[in-house]
Amino acid sequence: MKKRFLLFVGLIIGLVYEGFAQPLVSMVNPNIGASHARWFFYTPAAVPFGMAKPAPSTDASYGNRWGWEAVGYDNEHHSIEGFSCFHEFQIGGISLMPVVGQGPTVPSTLEHPDQGYRSRFDKNSEVAQPGYYRVVLTDAPIEAELTATKRVAFQRFNFGDATDARLIFDVGHQQGESGKVMDAFVQQIDEKHVQGYVITAPEYVKAYQPGATVKMYFFAALDKKIVASEVFRDDKVLSSPMAGQGPGIGIRLNFGDLQGEALTAKIGLSYTSCANAANNLKVEADSMNFEQARVQAQADWEQALGKITLTGGKEVDQRKFYTGLFHALLGRGLSSDANGQYPKNDGTVGQIALNAQGTPAYHHYNTDAVWGAFWNLTQLWSLVYPQYFHDFVQTQLDHFKDSGWLSDGLAAGKFVSGVGTNFTGLVVSSALLKGVGTYDDSLAYAAVRKNELEWRERVPGAGKADVKVFVEKGYVPLSYNNKYYSGSGVDGSSFGASHTMEYSFSAHAAKALAEKLGHPQDAKTFERLSHGWEQLYDAETGMIRPIWTSGEKLEPFDPKAAWAGFQEGNALQYTFYVPHEPERLIEKIGQDQFVSRLNKLLAEAEKGAFCGHFEGEKSAFSGVEAGYNHGNQPSLHMAYLFNKAGDFADTQYWVRAICNGFYGYDLIHGYGYGQDEDQGQLGAWYVMASMGLFDLQGGATADPQFQLSTPLFDRVHISLDQDFYPGKSVDIVLKGAKSKGTYLSKAQWNGTPVRDGQLPWFELIQGGILELKTQSKRPAQQPF
Repeated sequence: MKKRFLLFVGLIIGLVYEGFAQPLVSMVNPNIGASHARWFFYTPAAVPFGMAKPAPSTDASYGNRWGWEAVGYDNEHHSIEGFSCFHEFQIGGISLMPVVGQGPTVPSTLEHPDQGYRSRFDKNSEVAQPGYYRVVLTDAPIEAELTATKRVAFQRFNFGDATDARLIFDVGHQQGESGKVMDAFVQQIDEKHVQGYVITAPEYVKAYQPGATVKMYFFAALDKKIVASEVFRDDKVLSSPMAGQGPGIGIRLNFGDLQGEALTAKIGLSYTSCANAANNLKVEADSMNFEQARVQAQADWEQALGKITLTGGKEVDQRKFYTGLFHALLGRGLSSDANGQYPKNDGTVGQIALNAQGTPAYHHYNTDAVWGAFWNLTQLWSLVYPQYFHDFVQTQLDHFKDSGWLSDGLAAGKFVSGVGTNFTGLVVSSALLKGVGTYDDSLAYAAVRKNELEWRERVPGAGKADVKVFVEKGYVPLSYNNKYYSGSGVDGSSFGASHTMEYSFSAHAAKALAEKLGHPQDAKTFERLSHGWEQLYDAETGMIRPIWTSGEKLEPFDPKAAWAGFQEGNALQYTFYVPHEPERLIEKIGQDQFVSRLNKLLAEAEKGAFCGHFEGEKSAFSGVEAGYNHGNQPSLHMAYLFNKAGDFADTQYWVRAICNGFYGYDLIHGYGYGQDEDQGQLGAWYVMASMGLFDLQGGATADPQFQLSTPLFDRVHISLDQDFYPGKSVDIVLKGAKSKGTYLSKAQWNGTPVRDGQLPWFELIQGGILELKTQSKRPAQQPF
């Protein structure tokens, strides 16, 4: 009977699913890179930017020590312990697991699946596409399906022949990056409804906002009556069958005989209250069944992915493109409710202003750190999804109003700075400089200025603990300390050299905003600070070299050494971290030497797939000692620096080589394998690079420009949002050798030759046609 059930389910679900698959949705493969990946990486059933991100977990209950290590779902595991509803950076919780019979109330381990309620699963039964996930748990067997609306997780279970169907709500245990559970509550309200909450202390919150916690609430509606229930704490069933509180709490619901019937749970989610979780369910999914939700979820994805359409090129590159775009749009998810309420930094509930229709004027979103996001996500969002980018920036400004500081990362309103720096000021500046929506300019400028210059009473979550010495000296001295995430203090930093490079870049962005908004004195200060990196340039070695607080240069100095004054990188990489004024760096190194060095670094990196995988090791830091490491943020701009040296052909060559060499299409290559994918950053880089567009300065300058490289497709059509931009669309059209050609021989924008290998932002958003002629051989003359 078990084999017949599996065969029947496989055939029926396969046929039904194929009926809903749409062209672009079917081009996405969420399983690429889902091996040794971050907690938030694998959530295929979610909708774009959704709060509800139901997904299978293979080891979520293990947690992780520092809050960033790979955990959650791994392609190489063979059993599933539950289906969690919340998946964000430093946020995880509310796991459901269907079981048959009494059994244990703990999941057990991967090595001993029979000691808990976890189940082995049929890998061949898995279906994962945007907006839908399905798998067969083979121990019972039980078929599980997931989909979602923005704030409601749908979970449907078919128990086959079972006459004792049960559903576990694991509320009080750690899930992925959630950190330790501080408190939890679960309650059966009536025969079809359950609610509760969990309060956690994520590792990054503990570091950057000591004493704060993250709260997650749920309200679940079930379509079958609960026959009986048991509340448990860890492996002990409690005497109260209806409610329980405290860490380790959960509830097991008994539905009796469900032969031939599926059980659907609709779980409304919120970061503010159970009442708002219930309201989110009512607003978004009150009368919606699972099939309707799945159809709508896939339609939402089809619309979002369809903002960019491709013609020609290799099919595998199109699949990589849409998979990358999927990850760029998947997270960073909603944190505000349907009524506009949101979790404030101080633990209270805030309210977003409502428009004339009585709905929120914008939405709030969680976010991993924006370290490096200006070289991928914010470029993509601002060009193709400006409404989201506007709301993302507005979230940061509301947080500034509520807390007094910008935050590098946000988890349900709490500070979660990624690496102890803070590039949010640069992102805010880019939004205003590019004209992506409207803001309170005075508030935005105050936020940016304070982020770049102020050290007095600066909270840990605002990052840049070493900003005082940078403002005073123009650079950050090397000063080792034991702060795990940031390594920084008022006198210096363990990463003084890399912080100097980064703060110089963000000062340039602040200077451009100060000039735009009429603050000339501040602009002079920012201008001075933007050149701070030059104080660390060592003419003897031609490298950025750390300087101790004593004023002495670092000795011995090994340019390959990681962590020696450089965060997640080394001098080979960070010497090129001058995106705001590369011409000055080229002048110091010398043009020929500059080009030669870049070529050598990239050629060596190519041997290790551009990410240090010379031995195929699974490590998030496998490439930090390489000269180029595409698996992390500090190197992501380097291939485009050739353009600034007048060597356009090498930019074209190496960008394509990285797209082909780093980004693969198997389960462990490219996205996630030992890499810090960081909620869509690496996927967004591929999207921009494969379209032939890249903004070296992340839009944070007075006249933003896209650097050009050779697209991987014969034609790219980008739909512009006319609520934000005057143009209707941008078409990038290849002639000559088309996508088979690596090099550009000619470029025209609306019939006019492109100069200097770059296209101004304010021309691009007017709409038009970028015509590029390509060839296979390296051109004898520069195309621009």
